[in-house]
Amino acid sequence: MKRTTGAVAITSAAALLLSACGGDSGEETADQGSSAEETAAEDEEAADEEAAGDEAASTEAPVRDENAELVIWSDDVRAPILTEWAEQFGEEYGITTQVQVATDVRQQFKDAANVDQGPDIVVGAHDWLGEFVQNGIVEPVQMSSDTQALFTEDSLEATKYDGQIYGVPYATESLGLIRNTALAPDAPASMEDLAATGQELVDAGDADQAFVTPVSNVGDAYHAYPYLSAYGGGIFGTNSDGGWDPDNVIVGSPESIEGGEKIAWMAEEGLLNVNVDFPTMESLFAEGRTPYMVAGPWAIPNVEGAEIDYAIDPIPDFEDGGVTVPFLGVQMFYVASGAKNPTLAQEFVNTYVTTEDMQLALFEAGQRPPALQSALDTVSADDADIEAWSAAGEGASPMPNIPAMNAVWAPLGQATSDIVGGSDPAERLEAAQEEIVSNIGR
Repeated sequence: MKRTTGAVAITSAAALLLSACGGDSGEETADQGSSAEETAAEDEEAADEEAAGDEAASTEAPVRDENAELVIWSDDVRAPILTEWAEQFGEEYGITTQVQVATDVRQQFKDAANVDQGPDIVVGAHDWLGEFVQNGIVEPVQMSSDTQALFTEDSLEATKYDGQIYGVPYATESLGLIRNTALAPDAPASMEDLAATGQELVDAGDADQAFVTPVSNVGDAYHAYPYLSAYGGGIFGTNSDGGWDPDNVIVGSPESIEGGEKIAWMAEEGLLNVNVDFPTMESLFAEGRTPYMVAGPWAIPNVEGAEIDYAIDPIPDFEDGGVTVPFLGVQMFYVASGAKNPTLAQEFVNTYVTTEDMQLALFEAGQRPPALQSALDTVSADDADIEAWSAAGEGASPMPNIPAMNAVWAPLGQATSDIVGGSDPAERLEAAQEEIVSNIGR
């Protein structure tokens, strides 16, 4: 381990008819404003809906059932599991519960909260947090220090805003190196080692590409971040409380520019290519035409479907000391500030979501490393992939959860794409910084 640093309301019977997808498979949305596990779900959800045909869920926003005393909104992946646990909670406390499916949880929750028609609990990505707090639609979770100690340190950190905990985490994910073991039996010792091995395979005619990860003509800041941050750079600096500081954009800093120069070097070595987007990357790896792919857990179903023998490793560091640091994405339970029954909502997230049994049940839906340490240990003991993803994500940086992050994705993505295409790293990152600062409006 290298790093230290619903639209339809559902009943339990109907829930069982819903198909699963994973929070969790595919390329980022255009604005990349959501965390990887959420945005990656879209391709797999689309496939599920196409297969379901007329049975696909409505895209209209859920309407809260006023007869229910505890209402939870989530995506259709987790809803069947949550229904079972909510019903159990309802039986224990003598109340009526309901789990509703929202097809765009983030936006539909914001819209409903603004007219006092939202749920008591909402399930979603940690990087929505700053926007939710800014809008005044979520409340801090009253979690004891003993309960906090049950979670992995990074997952709990991602739930905080201005030093307060706003959610109970249940899953994490980050990028890693997925390796075709038939082409590359051994994990590369460094990025330079990876480049050399990959090129040898290309020269021998055993591969078409030495390495793949999404770039495209508009860039992909999420997948570029591990290299951009390798020398202490990144997107935002931190404030005195350790939180992200929107007044301190560091995209154009010397440290980030050094990372940008590595991105340029990777392009020169044939590792990065603007013609590779997410679908192209998946196809090249599934067809055995490249030995290495940097992606997340959402890419694994496609690899398994292609019957590729694979291993998961941490993204290699650079020989000169640059340490690749991917983003960490966390999924969690929020308590709505407009909850009709805030006491019940706090009780559910603190006494049910914090149990190993519920965390393990949620793991079965998304196949992501659990945030609860005991659940992570249990799963890792039987699942080599989860153990490997956990190792690959060790020391990952929680994706900034401040509203200013929405101003970052497009300019930074385009800058990294342009660097891959041959533009000067310093000029493009300094220009991206100016655009981001202007977008933030500070």
